[in-house]
Amino acid sequence: MSVKLPEPIQRYTTEHDEPLRQGPYRSALRDERLAAILGASLGILFSICFVTGLYSHVHQHPLSWLPIPARPAGLYRFTQSLHVVAGIASMPVLVAKLWVVWPRFVAFPVAKRASQVVERIGLFPLVAGGIFMTFSGIANIAQWYPWRFSFTASHYWMAWVTMGAIVSHVGSKWFITRRALKRPSRRPALAAADPVLRTTAEGPGEGLSRRGLLTTVAAASGLLTLTTIGQTIRPLRHLGLLAPRDPTVGPQGFPVNRGAANAGVVDLANSPAYRLEISGRVARPMSLTLDQLRALPAHDTVLPIACVEGWSYSAPWSGVRVRDLLDMAGAEPDRTILLESLEPQGAYRTSTLNSGQADDRDTLLATHLDGEPLALDHGFPCRLIAPNRPGVLQTKWVTKVVVL
Repeated sequence: MSVKLPEPIQRYTTEHDEPLRQGPYRSALRDERLAAILGASLGILFSICFVTGLYSHVHQHPLSWLPIPARPAGLYRFTQSLHVVAGIASMPVLVAKLWVVWPRFVAFPVAKRASQVVERIGLFPLVAGGIFMTFSGIANIAQWYPWRFSFTASHYWMAWVTMGAIVSHVGSKWFITRRALKRPSRRPALAAADPVLRTTAEGPGEGLSRRGLLTTVAAASGLLTLTTIGQTIRPLRHLGLLAPRDPTVGPQGFPVNRGAANAGVVDLANSPAYRLEISGRVARPMSLTLDQLRALPAHDTVLPIACVEGWSYSAPWSGVRVRDLLDMAGAEPDRTILLESLEPQGAYRTSTLNSGQADDRDTLLATHLDGEPLALDHGFPCRLIAPNRPGVLQTKWVTKVVVL
């Protein structure tokens, strides 16, 4: 049975493709205002992920003209945790947004004007990029890689594609979004005119209201965050049902991502022939045994290991300051330092320290963790521990310090 609509509603639905134009997919929840609210929320979450992701990328791929400072010591821990939390929280928002706008993807004809053709084409990188970034990010958190391409490279470049699509989409929908967020909803009037939509009208009655849907999405985002953030915040560790890491489980009571056996360094690290070599642009090249290294004046500090997957922990470390070793070797000032691991291969077997990082008072070649000699999986015989760095750059099983 067709329903005769009042003229204002007829005109509104015709011009804006409102729910009554959605055929079998029609629902009073599918309106411009709800789409605008979810889109704005998703834009904020993705922007947080993009900015914090760029910060992480610059850490792992240093730029000579943009040196990363060593302080605040816990800055990377905060930004990467925020990156992961925003990514996890975006999942329910993305699903809800796609559900609301789904009828537009299957509408026919595809476009009536050239501008709509351009808009439809721009939706592909937006939707595909959003889904790829969310899925690959969650898979990386769980250390599950059902693909053969590089996660780091693909995640980085797809982030630019996705953000470009978001900026383009915001530009094309700016005035519509502003109007939708400012004006009161017309959904009650639309629903009152159609019995099919009446069950989802705002206010009392059957069905889920817009406020109910938004509350459900927010609750789902909060629940996902709460059940994963315990991998960083120890008081919440018992709630971390979905967290891939427990911050208290591992060698010496602390977790690790990559152990000595996987890195292929067990024999090299335990060999009596182990030496720590300091070379490069130094006046006095040095080669130290582990006993000689441990005999040097030690410095104690508490610093975090902050992994790119979002989990982290703070621990007490003890070892020799890198700047003290460099001074002993007569290194030049304003030095960039390359550290090499015993690992025979791997993307992170080396890392660099800029001058500010190398000279920081808490940048150590640590030999002890929580008062005990380092466990093999934590980097024995010695490892780098420095403030404001990703865990993958806290090089373990260090054997060479080269002044560049």
